Amino acid sequence: MNLGAPEIILIVLVIILLFGAKKLPDMARSLGKSARILKSEAKAMKKDDAPEQASATPQGPVTEAPRTIKAAPGDVTSSRPVTEPTDTQR
Repeated sequence: MNLGAPEIILIVLVIILLFGAKKLPDMARSLGKSARILKSEAKAMKKDDAPEQASATPQGPVTEAPRTIKAAPGDVTSSRPVTEPTDTQR
């Protein structure tokens, strides 16, 4: 399927009509924040997995600082500490 310039323009116009010009910048900003969160979480997961693969023998008790999920650089209102579940059995 080959999309030319007239088809792309028509698609953009339909999107503007459906969502409204005022909501498009907010939607784009929200999509950008979501992409940044996903990217930072993927990096954090790789970072958490790397020490486990590098060292096969445990080196003693390890204390970890609480992780913080960051939504956007400089945006401290949406950052929050992560509480991870513990393995406590009753």
